[in-house]
Amino acid sequence: PEAFLAALRGTPQITLINVHVPYEGELPGTDAFIAFDTIERQRNRLPPDKDAAIAVYCLSGRMSEIASRTLRDLGYTNVTELRGGMIAWHRAGFP
Repeated sequence: PEAFLAALRGTPQITLINVHVPYEGELPGTDAFIAFDTIERQRNRLPPDKDAAIAVYCLSGRMSEIASRTLRDLGYTNVTELRGGMIAWHRAGFP
């Protein structure tokens, strides 16, 4: 969670995507909600620049891991995921 927060704060043009289904809450500043298993079909909702910074998260980390892999397979080069998901985020004391 600390590294994820540092990436969010240190990258001015980062797209924050909640990939968890069903909806279980969100982190402040979330830009989009795209289900982890629909990333490829909804690529029109992703930044067109393959080098754009993208951060993904879910509740436990499992779905964001899959989404991160899919984004990399689509050619995105600057993908960050919240390992442990929102559960780890809250355990670290973040809102």
